[in-house]
Amino acid sequence: MAKTILIMGESGSGKTTSMRNLDPAATYYFDCDKKGLSWKGWRNQYNAEAKNYLATSDADQIAKCLKAINTRRDDIKVIIIDTLNGIMVDDEFNRMKEKGYDKWQDMAYSVYQLISIANQMRDDLTVIFIIHSQTERDDSGLTWTRAKTSGKKLDKITIESKFSTVLLAKAVGGNYVFETRANNSTAKTPMGAFEADTIPNDITQVIKALEEF
Repeated sequence: MAKTILIMGESGSGKTTSMRNLDPAATYYFDCDKKGLSWKGWRNQYNAEAKNYLATSDADQIAKCLKAINTRRDDIKVIIIDTLNGIMVDDEFNRMKEKGYDKWQDMAYSVYQLISIANQMRDDLTVIFIIHSQTERDDSGLTWTRAKTSGKKLDKITIESKFSTVLLAKAVGGNYVFETRANNSTAKTPMGAFEADTIPNDITQVIKALEEF
């Protein structure tokens, strides 16, 4: 069973930037937003020639690649899917002319399928899903931050429930950080993994801390 991590946050909160210290030789990057990565020199690290980068929002194509990496790419130890929203939004626009409830079920299934595949991959793999967040006010008047999805079907599934580690990326005082536990949010981490409520924005440190879990 692979380790799976969900990173959520607003645009500009450092979600992609947190991947900067990963070893490109052991990492495969799915750029679902097709906008490139957020640090200088990334093109030399992640590209088609290195066989570690694919710009696509096609959930079926990503699913096939995940299965291939699982069985054929022992060199890959970390997989990033950035972002789930890129998959959902492109799928929604591609289905704009379709009517009825079925399309929303199909869209929800495509995301659910990717998470399910990831959870069943090799033990030595870590699969990181990145998603935008949204902050809403509940009936009691409190604000609450959670993963942003397309359609009520995905809201009912509650994407965060499929992960034991959900980090909330934030920009605080000019620095990027991760929140490790709920603070009016759906952030959570395994008990004992992190002592602090906020940690540096570096996914390599997160992976190291989760190794024993």
